[in-house]
Parts: sequence; C-alpha cells; structure tokens
Amino acid sequence: MASTSLPEPLLSPLNLNSTKLSHPFPNGRRLSFVHAPRSVPVRCGIGAALTSTTTKAARVSPMLRTLAANPTFVSGVLAWALAQSVKVFLNFFVERRWDLGMLFTSGGMPSSHSALCTGLTASVGLCHGVGDSLFAVCLGFSLIVMYDAIGVRRHAGMQAEVLNKIVEDLFQGHPISQRKLKVLLGHTPLQVIAGALLGIFVACVCCRGIATV
Repeated sequence: MASTSLPEPLLSPLNLNSTKLSHPFPNGRRLSFVHAPRSVPVRCGIGAALTSTTTKAARVSPMLRTLAANPTFVSGVLAWALAQSVKVFLNFFVERRWDLGMLFTSGGMPSSHSALCTGLTASVGLCHGVGDSLFAVCLGFSLIVMYDAIGVRRHAGMQAEVLNKIVEDLFQGHPISQRKLKVLLGHTPLQVIAGALLGIFVACVCCRGIATV
C-alpha cells in the first residue's frame, strides 16, 4: 500500500510573526486567518529596577519578586503610602505634634483611597492602553470610590460630629458622654482631587519607559 505524503507547504513551520497566514490544500483551496497578538508591556521602570535588587525576601518568595516587577502593583501601593505619609506631615504643621496613627487612618488631606485607585487606573492605561477592557474596569472602580468618599463617607462623618455634640449636651457627666464617634471618615472634593493627582503622578513615574509590543 503506497503511503500518502502531505504537500510540502503543510509541513513547513508556521510563521507566527506575520499578521496573515495561509496554507494551500491539495485541491487548490487556501485557508487564511488573521493573527492579532495581544500587546505585552515591556517593564523598564521602577518595577523593573526593583527586580534587579537582590534581597533575601525575593530569594525566599518568588511571588514578592513578581509583585515588585509589576508596575501597576507598585504604583498603587506607592501612591497609597505617599498619601498616608503626607497626612502625617500636614497634621504636624497644623497641630504641632507627631501623630503616627495618621498612617493608618481614613480621611484627611490627601485622599489615600483616591491615590490608590487612580494610581492603579493610570498604570493600567499606560502599560496596556486605554483601549484595554481592564482600564475600563479600573476607571469605573476608581470613580465609585471617589464618589463614595465625597458623598456617603463624608456625610457619615458629619452626622457623627452632630451626634457627638448631642450626646455631650444631653448626657453631660454620664460615662456615655466620654464615648466619641469617629468624625474623620470622608473627604472634601479638594482632598479627593489632590489624592487623584498624586496617584496619576506616581503611576507616570513608575511606568516611565514602559512600551507595549
């Protein structure tokens, strides 16, 4: 029984770098399809610089090294940390005392929530492009967080301030009057805008030099 050999073009390797591939069949027909590769960010910003630093933690946990190479992760965390640190210094200039508890509190200038969200969103836009669906998800998430900071959380803090005053007047001398509700919860529009600008600036610095191929 004679063996049937396939045409030579079918045996040749595919050229995946081309945008349009085609191979002839024995009956003369051709099959064509379009290859549309997804853009991949080339990391050469702060995230890539962090990966070049050899630390004990990076050797122990490869996940830490991977996170340090992710410019989106670095942008979000760094924007949040800077916003919280600025709160400590601004509080010192106003009250003339250091309060390290401000590093972990909500409210105040600037908004760390807004800085975190806009840092993530701007980083995704710079690394993957604004046409990526992930950018739309991050943008919607950021707008919801900032709207909540100005609206619900801010008014909850205002209500807490009024309740503290009522309890202090009605139950003066009672132990319940010593319990105070937290007032510093939300943000003013200026605080939210400042946090958003800080997040965008940090993302631009962390993603500087990143190109999509």
